Amino acid sequence: MTSPLYTASVPVLQQMLHALSDVLKKAEDHATQKNIDPNALLQARLFPDMLPLIRQVQIAADFSKGIASRLAGAEVPSWPDTEVSFVDLQALITKALAHIGSFKPDQFDASESREIVLRPGTPKEKKLMATAYLLHYGLPQFFFHVTTAYAILRHSGIEIGKRDYMGAY
Repeated sequence: MTSPLYTASVPVLQQMLHALSDVLKKAEDHATQKNIDPNALLQARLFPDMLPLIRQVQIAADFSKGIASRLAGAEVPSWPDTEVSFVDLQALITKALAHIGSFKPDQFDASESREIVLRPGTPKEKKLMATAYLLHYGLPQFFFHVTTAYAILRHSGIEIGKRDYMGAY
């Protein structure tokens, strides 16, 4: 039987990353068709104190790799945040999908009993059991950044809707 934590993580992360890739493609196409500087979208924010689109996508990719890696008991890879274009963001999403897709369901066996330590050795260190980590921290963080990226693009006039946000399921 496949681990419930695998089922609740990897396929969900994959679905949403594919959807995010699709909405970014629509945004890039929109910028081209309307002769809009792509940076106007890549640097767009919902409010001045929020992070721009490019950073929202980077953080969503970071959470996807972190969630899958930690639940599988693997080291979380460190990737520099050097993306500056839609092409770069698509490559980042492709890399994140390849990383999380590299895990096999059996790597998540008995992961429910795994302790996840966030920010080890710092004053913000937090220890959570894997289920709590996934359901109360990892997925909410991931969805926040995917949703914010979607909202930035929708607010910027990109014709996307709920089906675009959800992707194929």
